[in-house]
Amino acid sequence: MSNQSKDEALVLEDNAIAQILYGENDKNLRALEAEIGVEIRARGNRIRVTGPDLESQLARRVLKDMYDMAASGVGIEESAVHQLVRMASENASTPVQALFEGDAVEVGRRKRIVPRTAGQLQYLKTIAKNDFTFGLGPAGTGKTYLAMAMAVSALQRREVGRIILTRPAVEAGEKLGYLPGTLYEKVDPYLRPLYDALHDMMEYSDVNRRMDRGIIEVAPLAFMRGRTLNDAFVILDEAQNTTPEQMRMFLTRLGFDSKCVVNGDTTQIDLPKTQESGLIQARRVLRDVAGIGFVEFTEKDVVRHPLVQHIIRAYDRHDASRGGQGRDDGEDRS
Repeated sequence: MSNQSKDEALVLEDNAIAQILYGENDKNLRALEAEIGVEIRARGNRIRVTGPDLESQLARRVLKDMYDMAASGVGIEESAVHQLVRMASENASTPVQALFEGDAVEVGRRKRIVPRTAGQLQYLKTIAKNDFTFGLGPAGTGKTYLAMAMAVSALQRREVGRIILTRPAVEAGEKLGYLPGTLYEKVDPYLRPLYDALHDMMEYSDVNRRMDRGIIEVAPLAFMRGRTLNDAFVILDEAQNTTPEQMRMFLTRLGFDSKCVVNGDTTQIDLPKTQESGLIQARRVLRDVAGIGFVEFTEKDVVRHPLVQHIIRAYDRHDASRGGQGRDDGEDRS
Protein backbone atom coordinates (compact mmCIF):
# COMPACT_ATOMS: atom_id res chain seq x y z
CA MET A 1 0.00 0.00 0.00
CA SER A 2 1.26 3.47 -0.77
CA ASN A 3 2.43 5.76 2.01
CA GLN A 4 0.48 8.90 2.85
CA SER A 5 1.59 12.11 1.11
CA LYS A 6 3.05 15.08 2.93
CA ASP A 7 0.06 17.31 2.13
CA GLU A 8 2.21 19.87 0.30
CA ALA A 9 0.39 22.81 -1.23
CA LEU A 10 0.24 23.32 -4.99
CA VAL A 11 0.40 27.04 -5.79
CA LEU A 12 -1.20 28.21 -9.03
CA GLU A 13 0.18 31.36 -10.64
CA ASP A 14 -3.07 33.08 -11.67
CA ASN A 15 -6.03 33.14 -9.31
CA ALA A 16 -8.56 33.84 -12.09
CA ILE A 17 -7.39 30.80 -14.08
CA ALA A 18 -7.49 28.75 -10.89
CA GLN A 19 -11.18 29.58 -10.50
CA ILE A 20 -11.83 28.31 -14.04
CA LEU A 21 -9.99 25.12 -13.12
CA TYR A 22 -12.05 24.64 -9.94
CA GLY A 23 -15.39 25.00 -11.72
CA GLU A 24 -18.64 26.22 -10.20
CA ASN A 25 -18.76 25.32 -6.49
CA ASP A 26 -15.46 23.45 -6.96
CA LYS A 27 -17.27 20.74 -8.94
CA ASN A 28 -14.14 19.86 -10.95
CA LEU A 29 -12.16 19.33 -7.75
CA ARG A 30 -14.91 17.13 -6.31
CA ALA A 31 -14.93 15.07 -9.50
CA LEU A 32 -11.15 14.69 -9.32
CA GLU A 33 -11.39 13.56 -5.69
CA ALA A 34 -13.91 10.89 -6.59
CA GLU A 35 -11.94 9.76 -9.61
CA ILE A 36 -8.58 9.29 -7.90
CA GLY A 37 -9.47 8.79 -4.24
CA VAL A 38 -7.78 11.76 -2.60
CA GLU A 39 -8.88 14.81 -0.64
CA ILE A 40 -8.48 18.20 -2.33
CA ARG A 41 -8.83 21.54 -0.53
CA ALA A 42 -8.50 24.85 -2.36
CA ARG A 43 -8.23 28.39 -1.05
CA GLY A 44 -7.51 31.15 -3.51
CA ASN A 45 -4.71 29.91 -5.75
CA ARG A 46 -3.41 27.31 -3.26
CA ILE A 47 -4.45 23.66 -3.44
CA ARG A 48 -3.69 20.92 -0.94
CA VAL A 49 -3.95 17.28 -1.96
CA THR A 50 -4.06 14.62 0.74
CA GLY A 51 -3.92 10.88 0.14
CA PRO A 52 -1.57 8.02 -0.79
CA ASP A 53 1.61 9.13 -2.53
CA LEU A 54 0.93 7.72 -6.00
CA GLU A 55 -2.66 8.95 -6.07
CA SER A 56 -1.63 12.38 -4.79
CA GLN A 57 1.09 12.68 -7.42
CA LEU A 58 -1.42 11.78 -10.12
CA ALA A 59 -3.92 14.33 -8.79
CA ARG A 60 -1.28 17.08 -8.76
CA ARG A 61 -0.28 16.27 -12.30
CA VAL A 62 -3.88 16.40 -13.51
CA LEU A 63 -4.40 19.70 -11.67
CA LYS A 64 -1.36 21.16 -13.43
CA ASP A 65 -2.64 19.90 -16.79
CA MET A 66 -6.07 21.38 -16.09
CA TYR A 67 -4.46 24.70 -15.21
CA ASP A 68 -2.41 24.73 -18.44
CA MET A 69 -5.50 23.97 -20.50
CA ALA A 70 -7.54 26.68 -18.76
CA ALA A 71 -4.69 29.16 -19.28
CA SER A 72 -4.69 28.40 -23.01
CA GLY A 73 -8.38 29.28 -23.27
CA VAL A 74 -9.88 25.80 -23.09
CA GLY A 75 -12.91 25.46 -20.83
CA ILE A 76 -12.62 22.75 -18.16
CA GLU A 77 -15.80 20.76 -17.60
CA GLU A 78 -16.58 18.18 -14.95
CA SER A 79 -17.15 15.61 -17.69
CA ALA A 80 -13.54 16.04 -18.88
CA VAL A 81 -11.93 15.17 -15.55
CA HIS A 82 -12.30 11.41 -16.05
CA GLN A 83 -10.58 11.60 -19.44
CA LEU A 84 -7.76 13.76 -18.11
CA VAL A 85 -7.08 11.29 -15.30
CA ARG A 86 -7.04 8.37 -17.71
CA MET A 87 -4.71 10.13 -20.15
CA ALA A 88 -2.38 11.17 -17.33
CA SER A 89 -2.29 7.58 -16.08
CA GLU A 90 -1.53 6.15 -19.53
CA ASN A 91 1.10 8.77 -20.42
CA ALA A 92 3.01 9.13 -17.19
CA SER A 93 5.99 10.92 -18.71
CA THR A 94 4.13 13.37 -20.95
CA PRO A 95 1.92 16.29 -19.85
CA VAL A 96 -1.61 15.94 -21.20
CA GLN A 97 -1.45 19.38 -22.78
CA ALA A 98 1.68 18.35 -24.69
CA LEU A 99 -0.12 15.31 -26.11
CA PHE A 100 -2.49 17.60 -27.98
CA GLU A 101 -0.22 20.60 -28.55
CA GLY A 102 -1.10 22.25 -31.85
CA ASP A 103 -4.16 20.03 -32.38
CA ALA A 104 -6.88 22.25 -30.94
CA VAL A 105 -9.50 23.25 -33.53
CA GLU A 106 -10.16 26.99 -33.70
CA VAL A 107 -13.86 27.65 -34.34
CA GLY A 108 -13.90 31.30 -33.31
CA ARG A 109 -11.89 33.98 -31.60
CA ARG A 110 -12.94 32.69 -28.19
CA LYS A 111 -13.72 29.04 -28.94
CA ARG A 112 -11.22 26.21 -29.17
CA ILE A 113 -12.14 22.54 -29.41
CA VAL A 114 -9.48 20.26 -27.91
CA PRO A 115 -9.36 16.47 -28.39
CA ARG A 116 -9.72 14.71 -25.05
CA THR A 117 -8.58 11.21 -25.98
CA ALA A 118 -5.98 9.59 -28.20
CA GLY A 119 -8.80 8.32 -30.43
CA GLN A 120 -10.19 11.82 -30.86
CA LEU A 121 -6.72 13.12 -31.71
CA GLN A 122 -6.28 10.41 -34.36
CA TYR A 123 -9.72 11.29 -35.73
CA LEU A 124 -8.86 14.98 -36.18
CA LYS A 125 -5.56 14.14 -37.85
CA THR A 126 -7.25 11.64 -40.16
CA ILE A 127 -9.85 14.22 -41.22
CA ALA A 128 -7.09 16.76 -41.90
CA LYS A 129 -5.13 14.25 -44.00
CA ASN A 130 -7.90 12.62 -46.07
CA ASP A 131 -10.73 13.79 -48.31
CA PHE A 132 -12.89 10.96 -46.97
CA THR A 133 -12.92 9.92 -43.31
CA PHE A 134 -15.07 7.29 -41.62
CA GLY A 135 -15.55 7.55 -37.86
CA LEU A 136 -17.00 4.42 -36.28
CA GLY A 137 -17.69 3.91 -32.61
CA PRO A 138 -20.12 4.16 -29.72
CA ALA A 139 -22.19 7.17 -28.74
CA GLY A 140 -20.46 9.84 -26.69
CA THR A 141 -17.07 9.62 -28.40
CA GLY A 142 -17.37 13.06 -30.00
CA LYS A 143 -17.62 11.94 -33.63
CA THR A 144 -20.27 14.44 -34.69
CA TYR A 145 -19.02 17.29 -32.52
CA LEU A 146 -15.39 17.08 -33.68
CA ALA A 147 -16.37 16.70 -37.33
CA MET A 148 -18.53 19.80 -36.95
CA ALA A 149 -15.60 21.66 -35.40
CA MET A 150 -13.40 20.77 -38.37
CA ALA A 151 -16.14 21.89 -40.77
CA VAL A 152 -16.70 25.24 -39.04
CA SER A 153 -12.94 25.84 -38.86
CA ALA A 154 -12.52 25.06 -42.57
CA LEU A 155 -15.38 27.44 -43.44
CA GLN A 156 -13.95 30.26 -41.34
CA ARG A 157 -10.51 29.79 -42.92
CA ARG A 158 -12.22 29.82 -46.35
CA GLU A 159 -10.88 26.40 -47.22
CA VAL A 160 -14.44 25.51 -48.27
CA GLY A 161 -17.35 27.66 -49.33
CA ARG A 162 -20.11 25.82 -47.52
CA ILE A 163 -21.02 23.17 -44.97
CA ILE A 164 -23.50 20.41 -45.76
CA LEU A 165 -24.85 18.30 -42.89
CA THR A 166 -27.02 15.29 -43.52
CA ARG A 167 -28.30 12.09 -41.97
CA PRO A 168 -30.81 9.40 -42.92
CA ALA A 169 -34.34 9.83 -41.60
CA VAL A 170 -35.11 6.34 -40.37
CA GLU A 171 -38.81 5.95 -39.65
CA ALA A 172 -39.15 4.71 -36.06
CA GLY A 173 -42.60 3.18 -36.19
CA GLU A 174 -44.29 6.11 -37.94
CA LYS A 175 -44.39 6.93 -41.63
CA LEU A 176 -43.12 10.44 -42.36
CA GLY A 177 -46.06 11.04 -44.64
CA TYR A 178 -48.49 10.72 -41.74
CA LEU A 179 -46.63 13.11 -39.45
CA PRO A 180 -47.89 16.74 -39.30
CA GLY A 181 -46.08 19.70 -40.81
CA THR A 182 -43.89 20.39 -43.83
CA LEU A 183 -41.18 17.98 -44.95
CA TYR A 184 -38.53 19.97 -43.06
CA GLU A 185 -40.68 19.95 -39.92
CA LYS A 186 -41.13 16.19 -40.27
CA VAL A 187 -37.40 15.44 -40.48
CA ASP A 188 -36.28 18.16 -38.05
CA PRO A 189 -36.09 15.77 -35.03
CA TYR A 190 -33.65 13.59 -36.97
CA LEU A 191 -31.41 16.59 -37.72
CA ARG A 192 -31.57 18.24 -34.28
CA PRO A 193 -28.20 16.83 -33.01
CA LEU A 194 -26.49 18.48 -35.97
CA TYR A 195 -28.13 21.82 -35.20
CA ASP A 196 -27.13 21.53 -31.54
CA ALA A 197 -23.44 21.00 -32.35
CA LEU A 198 -23.50 23.83 -34.87
CA HIS A 199 -25.08 26.33 -32.48
CA ASP A 200 -22.54 25.44 -29.81
CA MET A 201 -19.75 26.72 -32.06
CA MET A 202 -21.35 29.67 -33.84
CA GLU A 203 -23.66 32.49 -32.87
CA TYR A 204 -27.31 31.66 -33.45
CA SER A 205 -27.82 34.69 -35.69
CA ASP A 206 -24.69 33.82 -37.68
CA VAL A 207 -25.93 30.27 -38.24
CA ASN A 208 -29.34 31.53 -39.43
CA ARG A 209 -27.75 34.11 -41.74
CA ARG A 210 -25.47 31.51 -43.33
CA MET A 211 -28.34 29.03 -43.69
CA ASP A 212 -30.49 31.67 -45.41
CA ARG A 213 -27.63 32.25 -47.87
CA GLY A 214 -27.10 28.53 -48.46
CA ILE A 215 -23.62 28.55 -46.93
CA ILE A 216 -24.79 26.07 -44.28
CA GLU A 217 -27.26 23.39 -45.28
CA VAL A 218 -28.85 20.80 -43.01
CA ALA A 219 -30.95 18.28 -44.90
CA PRO A 220 -32.04 14.63 -44.92
CA LEU A 221 -29.93 12.23 -46.94
CA ALA A 222 -32.60 11.84 -49.62
CA PHE A 223 -31.96 15.45 -50.64
CA MET A 224 -28.42 14.56 -51.76
CA ARG A 225 -29.53 12.44 -54.72
CA GLY A 226 -28.56 13.85 -58.13
CA ARG A 227 -26.29 16.57 -56.70
CA THR A 228 -22.57 17.27 -57.06
CA LEU A 229 -21.13 18.72 -53.86
CA ASN A 230 -18.24 21.01 -54.81
CA ASP A 231 -16.26 23.30 -52.48
CA ALA A 232 -17.96 21.85 -49.42
CA PHE A 233 -17.31 20.16 -46.10
CA VAL A 234 -19.90 17.38 -45.97
CA ILE A 235 -20.83 15.40 -42.86
CA LEU A 236 -23.03 12.29 -42.94
CA ASP A 237 -24.16 11.43 -39.42
CA GLU A 238 -25.82 8.23 -38.16
CA ALA A 239 -24.50 6.47 -41.26
CA GLN A 240 -25.20 3.04 -39.77
CA ASN A 241 -28.82 3.64 -40.78
CA THR A 242 -28.07 4.01 -44.48
CA THR A 243 -28.74 1.18 -46.89
CA PRO A 244 -25.87 0.12 -49.20
CA GLU A 245 -27.65 1.92 -52.04
CA GLN A 246 -27.95 5.14 -50.06
CA MET A 247 -24.31 5.00 -48.97
CA ARG A 248 -23.10 4.46 -52.52
CA MET A 249 -25.27 7.32 -53.74
CA PHE A 250 -23.93 9.64 -51.06
CA LEU A 251 -20.24 8.76 -51.51
CA THR A 252 -20.43 9.50 -55.23
CA ARG A 253 -21.83 13.01 -54.66
CA LEU A 254 -18.51 14.58 -53.59
CA GLY A 255 -17.07 17.05 -56.08
CA PHE A 256 -13.88 19.10 -56.34
CA ASP A 257 -12.27 20.93 -53.39
CA SER A 258 -14.48 19.09 -50.92
CA LYS A 259 -14.03 16.98 -47.82
CA CYS A 260 -16.37 14.35 -46.40
CA VAL A 261 -16.78 12.78 -42.96
CA VAL A 262 -19.04 9.76 -42.43
CA ASN A 263 -19.93 8.84 -38.84
CA GLY A 264 -21.84 5.98 -37.32
CA ASP A 265 -22.23 3.39 -34.59
CA THR A 266 -22.64 -0.11 -35.98
CA THR A 267 -24.09 -1.35 -32.68
CA GLN A 268 -27.12 0.94 -33.01
CA ILE A 269 -28.59 0.06 -36.37
CA ASP A 270 -32.31 0.88 -36.75
CA LEU A 271 -32.76 -0.76 -40.14
CA PRO A 272 -34.82 -3.94 -40.52
CA LYS A 273 -32.81 -6.96 -39.39
CA THR A 274 -32.74 -8.36 -42.93
CA GLN A 275 -31.24 -5.13 -44.30
CA GLU A 276 -27.45 -4.74 -44.33
CA SER A 277 -26.08 -1.41 -43.15
CA GLY A 278 -24.41 0.70 -45.80
CA LEU A 279 -21.80 1.71 -43.25
CA ILE A 280 -20.77 -1.88 -42.56
CA GLN A 281 -20.56 -2.59 -46.28
CA ALA A 282 -18.53 0.57 -46.90
CA ARG A 283 -16.07 -0.41 -44.18
CA ARG A 284 -15.53 -3.74 -45.93
CA VAL A 285 -15.39 -2.41 -49.50
CA LEU A 286 -13.36 0.78 -48.99
CA ARG A 287 -10.95 -0.23 -46.22
CA ASP A 288 -7.89 -0.34 -48.52
CA VAL A 289 -8.74 2.56 -50.85
CA ALA A 290 -6.05 5.26 -50.79
CA GLY A 291 -7.26 8.66 -49.61
CA ILE A 292 -9.98 7.20 -47.38
CA GLY A 293 -9.26 7.05 -43.64
CA PHE A 294 -11.00 4.94 -41.01
CA VAL A 295 -10.96 5.66 -37.28
CA GLU A 296 -12.39 3.12 -34.85
CA PHE A 297 -13.43 4.60 -31.49
CA THR A 298 -13.75 2.47 -28.35
CA GLU A 299 -15.33 2.93 -24.93
CA LYS A 300 -12.06 4.62 -23.85
CA ASP A 301 -12.97 7.55 -26.10
CA VAL A 302 -16.38 8.16 -24.47
CA VAL A 303 -16.45 11.67 -23.02
CA ARG A 304 -19.88 11.51 -21.42
CA HIS A 305 -20.64 10.30 -17.91
CA PRO A 306 -18.01 7.72 -16.80
CA LEU A 307 -20.77 5.15 -16.36
CA VAL A 308 -21.31 5.21 -20.13
CA GLN A 309 -17.99 3.38 -20.57
CA HIS A 310 -19.12 0.66 -18.16
CA ILE A 311 -22.46 0.39 -19.95
CA ILE A 312 -20.73 -0.12 -23.30
CA ARG A 313 -18.42 -2.78 -21.85
CA ALA A 314 -21.37 -4.57 -20.25
CA TYR A 315 -23.25 -4.74 -23.54
CA ASP A 316 -20.09 -5.90 -25.34
CA ARG A 317 -19.77 -8.75 -22.83
CA HIS A 318 -23.45 -9.55 -23.27
CA ASP A 319 -23.11 -9.70 -27.05
CA ALA A 320 -19.99 -11.87 -26.77
CA SER A 321 -21.81 -14.30 -24.44
CA ARG A 322 -24.54 -14.69 -27.08
CA GLY A 323 -21.94 -15.72 -29.64
CA GLY A 324 -22.05 -12.48 -31.60
CA GLN A 325 -25.77 -12.48 -32.31
CA GLY A 326 -25.99 -8.66 -32.23
CA ARG A 327 -26.28 -6.48 -35.34
CA ASP A 328 -22.52 -5.97 -35.48
CA ASP A 329 -20.48 -8.65 -33.77
CA GLY A 330 -17.21 -7.48 -35.27
CA GLU A 331 -17.61 -9.47 -38.48
CA ASP A 332 -18.73 -7.88 -41.73
CA ARG A 333 -21.67 -9.81 -43.14
CA SER A 334 -23.44 -9.51 -46.43
